[in-house]
Amino acid sequence: MSERKAAGISFDLDNLWSYLKTHGDPGWDTYPSYLDRLLPDVLDLFGRRGLRVSFFIVGRDAALEKNRAALKLIAAAGHEAGNHSFDHEPWLHRKTKPEIEAEISRAETAITAATGLRPRGFRGPGFSWSPDLIEVLAARGYLYDASTFPTFIGPLGRLYYFARSSLSERQREERRKLFGGAAEGLRPVRPYFWRLRGGTTLLEIPVTTLPLLKTPFHLSYLLYLGAISPAAMRTYLRTALAACRTSRTGVSFLLHPLDFLAAADAPGLGFFPAMKLDRRKKRALVLDALDIFSEYFDILPLGAYAERCFDAPAALPRKALR
Repeated sequence: MSERKAAGISFDLDNLWSYLKTHGDPGWDTYPSYLDRLLPDVLDLFGRRGLRVSFFIVGRDAALEKNRAALKLIAAAGHEAGNHSFDHEPWLHRKTKPEIEAEISRAETAITAATGLRPRGFRGPGFSWSPDLIEVLAARGYLYDASTFPTFIGPLGRLYYFARSSLSERQREERRKLFGGAAEGLRPVRPYFWRLRGGTTLLEIPVTTLPLLKTPFHLSYLLYLGAISPAAMRTYLRTALAACRTSRTGVSFLLHPLDFLAAADAPGLGFFPAMKLDRRKKRALVLDALDIFSEYFDILPLGAYAERCFDAPAALPRKALR
């Protein structure tokens, strides 16, 4: 029997207010939260499956006292804390380098204070990134970035999002690269090193998509299929994982809060795919997906997965940043 390969798993801990903010809805600036209801359930599920996960935490949430008790549960359960920016603005790529530095630093400080864990990895909100961001992360000693999403269908997701919003022209301009452009589909699916000026490098762990076709198979996409046909979801996931294993493509599997919540749990977010499923049915599909994933790979938090990548760095390609 061939040696089982490792794969990474992460959870973007986007809160209710951050979804409302990106959607242009009123009331986001009171920072409504579901973390105290979400995290105990999610952590219980992961614990029952023996999973350790990388949670990418928004700095603003970590800075708010009302979220501290819930966020401490992440560290207590042995999970990793990653940096998901401070203000969760998917137009991070539009910011100047000093603005990015401030964003990363503020989030890092708040997350460390709330959890006792210093982030080693970063993911941009809405898969937003820039060369300036990569240079800031490298200079701050980050182990990896996980912001790229190599798929051609990002613009379709953006059109769906815009069609269900009341964004102004200015807000649409800010979000015009939400979920990335079609050119993101040309980026590598496998992990690789960014090559920076001066000879330094930073590991990039893309959110994995199906090799060649570049269609997503993160959990939100799977639940969209599962709401139509659970059998189709299982078949598609098995096909994607088998293709990754056959092509020796390392896998980074992504989860979000709405994968675990129903529409009643997240007021104003009922337009998201699969939100009509009740929590019981959604939980069953989530468990199916995680169990299938475990059949193919040993599942690690992204930090531990990144360390595996460093075990054989010569095997990973280098890509010039600029």
